[in-house]
Amino acid sequence: AYARFAARLATQTGFAHHHGQPARRECWEDEAINARFGGCYRDTRATMEQCWIRPRYDGYLAFQEAAGNLIESHLRGALEESERADPVDERRHDLHRGRARADDADAPAVEGDVVIPARAVERGAGERVEAAVPAALGKLPANAPKNRLGLAQWVVSKDNPLTARVTVNRFWQEVFGQGIVKTPEDFGIMGAAPSHPELLEWLAVEFRDGGWDVKKLFKLMLTSATYRQMAATTPEKLDKDRDNTLLSRGPRFRMDAEMLRDYALAASGLLSAKMGGPSVRPYQPEGIWDVVGLPGGDTRNYVQDKGENLYRRTFYTFWKRMAPPPSMEVFNAPSREVCTVRRERTNTPLQALVTMNDPQFVEAARKLAEQALATKEPAAFIAERILCRPLTAKEKSIIEASLADLRAHYSKTPADAEALLKVGESPVDAKLAKPELAAWTMLTNQLFNLDEVLNK
Repeated sequence: AYARFAARLATQTGFAHHHGQPARRECWEDEAINARFGGCYRDTRATMEQCWIRPRYDGYLAFQEAAGNLIESHLRGALEESERADPVDERRHDLHRGRARADDADAPAVEGDVVIPARAVERGAGERVEAAVPAALGKLPANAPKNRLGLAQWVVSKDNPLTARVTVNRFWQEVFGQGIVKTPEDFGIMGAAPSHPELLEWLAVEFRDGGWDVKKLFKLMLTSATYRQMAATTPEKLDKDRDNTLLSRGPRFRMDAEMLRDYALAASGLLSAKMGGPSVRPYQPEGIWDVVGLPGGDTRNYVQDKGENLYRRTFYTFWKRMAPPPSMEVFNAPSREVCTVRRERTNTPLQALVTMNDPQFVEAARKLAEQALATKEPAAFIAERILCRPLTAKEKSIIEASLADLRAHYSKTPADAEALLKVGESPVDAKLAKPELAAWTMLTNQLFNLDEVLNK
C-alpha cells in the first residue's frame, strides 16, 4: 500500500497542476487508501493549493517541504497501526533492518547465505539461496569463495571469455574509430555481429594470456600493418568499403575532446606532467555555473585556478554535470549523467569557434609561436610540432602569404596585437616585437585548426 501511495502521489500531484494542465483526481477519491493513511491525500492536496499561489519556483519548494512533512507524519502512524494489526510485520521489520531474532531457527548460519525477507513472499522468511553467477554464464571456479573475490576470479577466468572480448573491442574502438563489434554497449543478440570474429578471438586470448597487459596490447595494434595503412581513399574503396569495416585503409577520425586540448598543450610545451591530486579548474566562460549553482553550495561560483593547474591534463578537470565544460561538450564529450561506451562524433561550426577562440588554444598557439621565433626556421619548427612532418613547397607558399597579411594587419593595429597577446595567464616574452608575435600566434592557431591536426 505504501508503494502504491508513493507512486500515485508522485505522478498525480506534480508541478503540472500549477501550469494549468488537468490534474487527475482519482487519487484523492480512493476511499481505501484515504482510510489507510488518515487523509494524507486530502491534507497534501490542501497544502498543494496553498503553495501554488506563490511564485513558480518558491511554490514548488514550499510544496516539497510541506508535503514531505505531511507524508512522513501520516505514514509513520499508518505503519505503526499496520504492525499492531499484523504480528508478522514486526518480524518483517526486523529482517528488513538485518536483525534476525536470536531464537529464530531459520536464521542463516553459513557465511554467504542470504535470507529473502518476508516482504518478498507471502509468509515466513523465505527460501535460502547461495551466491552464484547466472547459470547461462557458467559457474564460479571450483575453489573460489562465494563472495566478491570469487566473483572477480570468475570475471577473469578462462571459462568467461566475455571480459577479454569486450575489453579488446573497446581498445580497438579507441585506435580504429569503431570496434570489431560496432555496438560495444551490446554484445548480445540485439547487437551487431563482429566484422572479424577470428581476429576478435585471437586478440582476446592474446590479451588474457599476456597477463592483461594493456600497454602490450596497444603496442600490438599500433605497430600492425593494418593500423599503419594510409588513410587515403579511392573510388573503389568507397564503393566496396565506405565505412572501413573491412579495414581497407588506415583510420581517420576526429580526436576526442580531451585529446584535442591535451594535444594543443603538449605541442606548445604547456602541458603539466604532474600526476594525481585534486581536480583542477582551467579556463571556462565567465558565470558558467551561475544558472545551475545552488545558493550556499561549494560549487555556486566557478573560481578559475592559477599557474600549473591551468595546464593539467583534461583528465583532472573538475566536472559539474549540470554545467559541463562547453569546450568539451562541443566536441561530443558525454555529460557523465549515464554510462557511455561509444561517443557520437559530429562536425559543427561551433567546434572551429572553440579551437580558434578558446583561451586554452589561443594561449597554446602563442607559446608555440614564441618557441618558433627563437629558431632559424619558425614555420618548419611549428609544422614539426603540430603536423609531425615537414611542409611541402605548396604549403610554404600559402603560409608565407598568410603571414604577410597578418604582419600587415597587426603593424597597422597594434591595439589588436596587444589584446591578442593578453589572452592566457602565462607571461609574454617581452623580447619579441608584439606585432610579429601576434602574427605568428594567429598563423600557429590556423595550423592548429587543420583537419590533419584535429584528426588521427
